[in-house]
Amino acid sequence: MNLEARINAFSQLGDHIRTLQTDEFNALMDAIAYQNPWFTTESVRMALQGIAKFLNKGELTTWASAYQLNPESIKTIGLAMAGNIPLVGFHDFLCVLIAGHQVKAKLSSVDSILLPHLASKLISLEPEFSKRIHFEERLNNIDAVIATGSDNTARYFEYYFRNIPHIIRKNRSSCAVLSGNEGTEQLTKLGNDVFSYFGLGCRNVSKLYLPQGYDLVNLFPAWESFSQIIHHHKYVNNYDYQKSILLVNKIPFYDNGFVLLKKEETFVSPISVLFYEFYANPDELATKINTHKEKIQCIVSHQKWFPDSEAFGDAQFPELTDYADKVDTLAFLEKI
Repeated sequence: MNLEARINAFSQLGDHIRTLQTDEFNALMDAIAYQNPWFTTESVRMALQGIAKFLNKGELTTWASAYQLNPESIKTIGLAMAGNIPLVGFHDFLCVLIAGHQVKAKLSSVDSILLPHLASKLISLEPEFSKRIHFEERLNNIDAVIATGSDNTARYFEYYFRNIPHIIRKNRSSCAVLSGNEGTEQLTKLGNDVFSYFGLGCRNVSKLYLPQGYDLVNLFPAWESFSQIIHHHKYVNNYDYQKSILLVNKIPFYDNGFVLLKKEETFVSPISVLFYEFYANPDELATKINTHKEKIQCIVSHQKWFPDSEAFGDAQFPELTDYADKVDTLAFLEKI
């Protein structure tokens, strides 16, 4: 199976996702909702839309053309997948197969339905993939590994896979930089980056950098459309718990009824809490962000005015070249 055949199969998979029938989607959701209450209909649809966005022949061909992806021997690449948001490991799955290798994936116990379903469809489109896709409980007899987990899990991964090539990913989150000139439309787009997936993704904004003197109340009218999030039972449990801690400890915070904003220099906030910090000038802002560079997955700003940032509302729709932790996965696989 050559590169063109692999690209064609994934392109057809994209077509299938874009035209997914209601019956098929509903059957998937019945199983998914039982397994993981965080994976709502809206979250799964967003994840599928994000994948379908780049699964087209033109983008796949352009992306792959920058690499040499016809390996002399097929290697077995282990994937230890996270389960914080639906299909969070799909890009790694895609990279391994486009690179011409075979996947041995250990799925998260809370996201074990979606990827096998898409893999089954991919195999029906290109039967040769049946020899290259394996879902296992243990990652034994592999030539390299890509593993994603918490900071604690990462230490285990680094030790366990120390003797083979590896990419080990740790906890990361994202931030937004505001100039103070954003209007309601722009702040609503920012709300998508904050509230999508209940804030569980590494590309979710968990920290705001605001110009000195910015009134946080400006955010609330633009975010009112996201207020339904508070009716999700797991989210509201987090909200109530975090609010009680702030109240008991007499820590000042803003509360709009569905998210808590706390002034905080650290970076990764708990679910239902958004940290914020003020900056006085561009140099101070750059210094503050640089302090947390090892924890930052992406930065968003209006019309990408801040260097190396993405536009408000685009955080959950990465391009093929937006590699997690800025580690080029295809370049890594090209050298295995």
